[in-house]
Amino acid sequence: MTLEVLLAFNLALLAAIISPGPAMLISIRTTLVHGRMAGIKTGLGLGLMAAIWTMLALLGLNSVFELFPWAYITMKTIGAVYLIYIAWNTWKGAKQPLTSEVKLGKNNFRDGLLLNLSNPKSALFAAAVLVLIFPPDLSLIDKGLIILNHFIVEMICYTLIAITMSTEAISKRYMKAKIWLDRFSALVLSGLGLKLLIEK
Repeated sequence: MTLEVLLAFNLALLAAIISPGPAMLISIRTTLVHGRMAGIKTGLGLGLMAAIWTMLALLGLNSVFELFPWAYITMKTIGAVYLIYIAWNTWKGAKQPLTSEVKLGKNNFRDGLLLNLSNPKSALFAAAVLVLIFPPDLSLIDKGLIILNHFIVEMICYTLIAITMSTEAISKRYMKAKIWLDRFSALVLSGLGLKLLIEK
């Protein structure tokens, strides 16, 4: 495995991370609502599960989904329902005021982990990228480096997002437009959930 190949993988990862989707929305919203540390913890959960999906893809999980389509459909349905549940709670709380203190009691790490766990398409994406970029005869050490690299890239990205979005200027702007931003997030999340439900 060469440095150029790893760089190509990281560029594909960055494109996936910064593209609009449930992980990015939850990362931003958690930071704005509950503070920087909550955003970093959410990112930790998101990043860990994404790295686990890559590990499973390296172990051939996409082949399992092809052999047992019902397993993919089941996971996809659970993921869709979870996204719609998050969307409903976001919409419902859009009008509620927020206190300035960070709610440390919330398990943001678990929320991030569950969100990425609820999307089996992450495993298929990881498998596709791995097949396109890496040679098929990877050693165990190479696979371990790919998984570790994936986790580090995710954590750097979500930490930077949390630091940026927790600045006072951005937080104030969010608070002014909270109801509309929350409802927009809810619509996007529910749309993604419905898309997961109906697409083949």
